[in-house]
Amino acid sequence: MASGEASGLCTRSPREPEPRTPRQDKYSVLLPTYNERENLPLIVWLLVKSFSESGFNYEIIIIDDGSPDGTRDVAEQLEKIYGSDKILLRPREQKLGLGTAYIHGVKHATGNYIIIMDADLSHHPKFIPEFIRKQKEGNFDIVSGTRYKGNGGVYGWDLKRKIISRGANFITQILLRPGASDLTGSFRLYRKEVLQKLIEKCVSKGYVFQMEMIVRARQLNYTVGEVPISFVDRVYGESKLGGNEIVSFLKGLLTLFATT
Repeated sequence: MASGEASGLCTRSPREPEPRTPRQDKYSVLLPTYNERENLPLIVWLLVKSFSESGFNYEIIIIDDGSPDGTRDVAEQLEKIYGSDKILLRPREQKLGLGTAYIHGVKHATGNYIIIMDADLSHHPKFIPEFIRKQKEGNFDIVSGTRYKGNGGVYGWDLKRKIISRGANFITQILLRPGASDLTGSFRLYRKEVLQKLIEKCVSKGYVFQMEMIVRARQLNYTVGEVPISFVDRVYGESKLGGNEIVSFLKGLLTLFATT
């Protein structure tokens, strides 16, 4: 297999082909936001462009957690520009965590597939058609973007952050043997019912949440495909990764190791 070719990892045999055709499917993109006023118009424009060119049916659900920088106001303007059938603002009054943001977003999603991604331009929507193709080829329950396989990579990080990320992923692979190459990434496509089931099973918060989702998927025998992606560090705003998040990650990793 060529290095740039998307690879698939299965934990069980693919199901029989679904009766739906690709054009009947609908993709709900969940965009949790907190202080993303500068990035939000750009990521929404890129998403609309990608879906319009590929022809897939979609909606973008913005879950803003009471951003003090005016992100909600920007989202309201985007809803007017692109239409409330394509942009759905479903805000919350305060920052309540990534896992609950997904729960909140899924409640409002009308698509049969859910795409989760960051709103800070770290994840480029140009990879979404590849996710969809990969899912259809293998009839996967989950398709995950990977920075650590094929021609995937990370751009804009300093050496310290690269070491932290690589180290965290390496330790996780050793302890949990998840059957996927990138556990901490947050650019994924799920069947809606699969995401709902995984959210019910997951107890972690913060950055560990993404890791637990893949670990629980393995436990429940869901199939996982992978697509190499380029992760680019945010241009506007500040990274939300700090010392507290690293400590929480290590605690969560040990908890998963002890309970899975």
